[in-house]
Amino acid sequence: MTTTGDHDTLLLLGGRSEIGMELAARLAPGRTVVLAARRSGELSAQVTRLQEAGARSVHTVEFDADDLASHGPLLQDVASAHGSLGTVVLAFGILGDQARAESDAAHAVAVVHTDYVAQVSVLTHAAALLRAQGKGRLVVFSSIAGMRVRKANYVYGSAKAGLDGFASGLTDALHGSGVSLLLVRPGFVIGSMTEGMTPAPFSSTPDQVADAVVRALDKGRARVWIPGVLAPITIVMNLLPAWIWRKMPR
Repeated sequence: MTTTGDHDTLLLLGGRSEIGMELAARLAPGRTVVLAARRSGELSAQVTRLQEAGARSVHTVEFDADDLASHGPLLQDVASAHGSLGTVVLAFGILGDQARAESDAAHAVAVVHTDYVAQVSVLTHAAALLRAQGKGRLVVFSSIAGMRVRKANYVYGSAKAGLDGFASGLTDALHGSGVSLLLVRPGFVIGSMTEGMTPAPFSSTPDQVADAVVRALDKGRARVWIPGVLAPITIVMNLLPAWIWRKMPR
């Protein structure tokens, strides 16, 4: 499964992300792919997979999401080395430990820094670069956790709520620029990030998320819920009274 359109460079920020890799494998045929992650020299398995998926070439770069000052130079360096960026995927983030974050302010801030502040930084730099090109696509991962923040994961959920709002506004700001943004809103995703947790209703897998993202990119959509049934469920969620919402599990 591949998307239509140009085969400019694909940059995956979060080169170890299960969802990011599934998406990259689907977008790889005929493209140059750049994987950005910490310890980028240890991405040989990911590189091999994308080569086998049909990538024209695969490269790795060092990326520390929490090092905000590095974001702009990194994007510029990738574009200088590999040509115009066709698609930039933000697939980095941490779930954090909610129980710890409730009493450890530093940990709470660390979660919000990676899942919101760092994303805002990357998106701002990436949007400026793609605007200068006059074309390109951004893929941003929000979450149902941010649609109405729950007691059970309010630190992570609040970061996703902020990211969702920022990305929604950026989508409108990019209108007419030649640059598009796809905001992805998955529910519970069964994978390494959620290992050990009981899957929530309407869960999905990284494969299913990646397939849905590719379909949404092909259709030029600005937002996609995964699975689609979560869109009407969210409307109901927002109508629940607070005393019921406080009892909701993760």
